[in-house]
Amino acid sequence: MGLKAQLRDDLTAAIKGRDELTKSTLRMTLSAITSAEVAGSTARELDEPEVLKVLMREAKKRAESAEAFDAAGRAELAGKERAEAEVLARYLPAQLTDGEINALADQAIAEVAAETGAEPGPRQMGQVMKAATSAAAGRAEGSRVAAAVKSRLLG
Repeated sequence: MGLKAQLRDDLTAAIKGRDELTKSTLRMTLSAITSAEVAGSTARELDEPEVLKVLMREAKKRAESAEAFDAAGRAELAGKERAEAEVLARYLPAQLTDGEINALADQAIAEVAAETGAEPGPRQMGQVMKAATSAAAGRAEGSRVAAAVKSRLLG
């Protein structure tokens, strides 16, 4: 079963179970997926990695909103955003640990060094980031991957 179908089935279950938080969160997420499908010149069905990207974007929005509400002293709204993020987290792959991200960064640096034949340094940052980001494949935030790569290349 695809991720989108799983979201729809869970939405149906949430409606039947009168789970308002899950229902509203999944409705917003499915709406974001539909918006992504109809964006552009022609409508098309999103594949699994694209649906996962939309899910990750929605989860990131919730985390950023929770921080903003906390900063504004609106704890009740921050709590709601965090609860929605927890609902979305059920559908996301497990996040990598710092050690795993560092290992991915080292592997990406080795791959780029083997391809280019040059000693890895700051000039290869883009190439290394491309390799490390594709290896992380949605299991880590880009900022965490970038920090690991930067610390390895700069020093």
